[in-house]
Amino acid sequence: MNPLQLRQSLDRHDLWYRKKSGGARLNLGMQDLQGADLRGAMLQQALLSGASLMRAMLNSADLGEADLFAANLDRADLSQADLTRADLRGAYLRRAVLTGARLIGADLRGGAMLKAGEDHAIDFRPADLVESQLDQAVLAKANLNGADLSSASMRQADCRDARMNGCNLSGAVLEKANLTRAKLRKANLAGADLRGASLAGADLSSANLDGADLSQADLTGAHLTNVDLRSAKLAGARYVRSVDTLSSTLAATLKAHYQWIASKGRQGRRAALAGADLSNVDLNGANLSGADLKGANLAMAKLDGAQFVMADLAGADLAGADLEGATLDGANLARANLAGAKLKSALFEPVPLRDAEDNPTGRSWSASLAGAGLIGADLSGASLKGANLIDADFSNARLGRANLSEARIDGAVFAGADLAGAVLPEGLEAA
Repeated sequence: MNPLQLRQSLDRHDLWYRKKSGGARLNLGMQDLQGADLRGAMLQQALLSGASLMRAMLNSADLGEADLFAANLDRADLSQADLTRADLRGAYLRRAVLTGARLIGADLRGGAMLKAGEDHAIDFRPADLVESQLDQAVLAKANLNGADLSSASMRQADCRDARMNGCNLSGAVLEKANLTRAKLRKANLAGADLRGASLAGADLSSANLDGADLSQADLTGAHLTNVDLRSAKLAGARYVRSVDTLSSTLAATLKAHYQWIASKGRQGRRAALAGADLSNVDLNGANLSGADLKGANLAMAKLDGAQFVMADLAGADLAGADLEGATLDGANLARANLAGAKLKSALFEPVPLRDAEDNPTGRSWSASLAGAGLIGADLSGASLKGANLIDADFSNARLGRANLSEARIDGAVFAGADLAGAVLPEGLEAA
C-alpha cells in the first residue's frame, strides 16, 4: 500500500468511525507498514492484527480499542499515543517508544496464533516489551499478565490496578512508578529499580525481588507471601512483613516464647532476640514480655497493643514503630531510638515486685527510657508515671494528656514538645 492509498484508507476510516456515508473500517491486518508515518492518525477500532509496523511513527495517534493482536511494533514510536482498551495480545513491542502513552485497560497478555501448514501448530507469543520506553505511560487497569518487560524503562508510569501476574520485569526501571493495587503474583522483579515507587496494596505473592532496589518505596498493605526480601535494598521503604516471612529460627524463637508466657515458664523458653532484625514485622498484639531484645531492630514494626512487660529493649531501634496502646511496664528502653514512634496511650508504668512466695514486697520496678531518643514521637495520653527519663530527648514530641507524675527528668530535653494537658513532675512546666 502506497502513501496515497494509505491516506485514502485513513479518510474512509474516519468517516466510518463518525458513521458518515462513504466510510469503511480500516483493515490493514497482516499488511507491511514498516516506517509508515501515522503521526496523530485517527485509528480507533482499526484492524491491524499481525501488521508489520516496525519503526512506524505513531506518536499521538489514536489507537483506542484498535486490534493490534500479534502486531510487530519493534522500535515504533508510540509516544503520547492513545491505546486505551487496545488489543495488544502477543504484540511485539521490543524497544518501542511509549513515553506518555495511554494504555488504560489495554490487553497486553500473550496471544496464540494458528500457523499455516498441515499440522496447524499453535504459536503462543507473550507480549514482548523488552527494552521498551514506557516512562510516564498510563497503564491503569491494563492486562499485562505474562508480558516480557525486562529492561523496560517505566519511570513514573501509572500502573494502578494493572494485572501483571507472571510479568518479566527483571532489570526494569520503575522509579517512582505507581503500582498501587497492581497484581504482580509470581512476577520477576529481580534487579528492578523501584526507588520511590508506590506498591501500596499490591499483590506480590511469590514474586522474585532478588536484588531489587525498593529504597523509599511504599509497600503499605502489600501482599508479600512467599517473598524473600533479604537481597533487596529497602532503605527508607514503608512496608509490613508478615511473621510468616521470618526465618525459621526467628519464627521458632517467637513460638517458644509464646509457650513460655502461656505456661508461666513451665514450657518453651524466654526469647533471646538481642540484635534480631524484626523491622517492619507485623507483631500487633504480640506478647513479648520478658524478652531479651537488646539492640534489636524493630524500626517501623507494627506493635499496636503489644506487651513488653519487663522486656529488655536497651539500645533497640524502634524508629517509626507503631506502639499505640502497647504495654511497656517495667521495660528497659535505655538508649533506645524511638524517633517518630507512635506511642499513643502506651503504658510505661512501674511493675510491683513480689517475693518467692508471690507476696507483694511493697517495692516496684520502674520503666527506663534513660538516654532514649523520642524526637517527634507521639506519646499523647501515654503513662510514664514514675519512669526513669534521665537524659531522654523528647524534642518536638507530643505529650498532650500524658502522665509524667513522679518521673525522673534530670537532663531530659523537652524543646518544642507539646505538653498541653499533661500531668507533669515537679520541675517541669508546660510552655
